[in-house]
Amino acid sequence: MSGAVRVCAVSDVGVSAALRVVIDGLPIAVVKDSVGDIHAIGDTCTHGDISLSEGFVEDDTLECWAHGSKFSLATGKPLTLPAYEPVPVYAVSVIGDDVFIDITVTLAV
Repeated sequence: MSGAVRVCAVSDVGVSAALRVVIDGLPIAVVKDSVGDIHAIGDTCTHGDISLSEGFVEDDTLECWAHGSKFSLATGKPLTLPAYEPVPVYAVSVIGDDVFIDITVTLAV
């Protein structure tokens, strides 16, 4: 991952939790799902200007705390209304205890 940037340690993100990071002005939610896998998705809910990292992680979804839209951590697609537009999903690599995100590699939009 040539454009990857270290954003945090794996231990900085709890299981079923999210952490907001900013890379080049782009807010990203670093999420550890219920099985401990790390994901990176756009941190702004497409229904409103709400930080998704303040929401709730359940299995492989991240729920916006304000209006309840759930987004797939794998695809960024909204699974429940009121959101209907997806959030971007970015490439993540874990090297040792470090989490790297490459915002130039969008896995899904």
